Amino acid sequence: MTGAFGAHGLRKRTGITPDQIHAWETGASYAVYNGLALMLTSLHPRFASSRFAGPTIAAGGLLFSGSIFALVLAKDRFKHFGPVTPMGGMVMIAGYISLIF
Repeated sequence: MTGAFGAHGLRKRTGITPDQIHAWETGASYAVYNGLALMLTSLHPRFASSRFAGPTIAAGGLLFSGSIFALVLAKDRFKHFGPVTPMGGMVMIAGYISLIF
């Protein structure tokens, strides 16, 4: 849904720059990638029992993509969300790294 909104609805909004559309597409792509990873993780016998990986990947993805979406839609109101994006990325990476162990 976020990808479709970015491709159609967001482009019609006034004041949206190509850089913001690109940022939106990045957030939407990572939301899809993390959703697929969570699905595959839950289906794998070894990883499905992890109490850390799934919630961490989900929380990191929500922080990462959600902060990008908030910044694109209302940067003036959510300007303090800028540091949330890399923190969400680090949380997401921690979840993926935990799958190794």
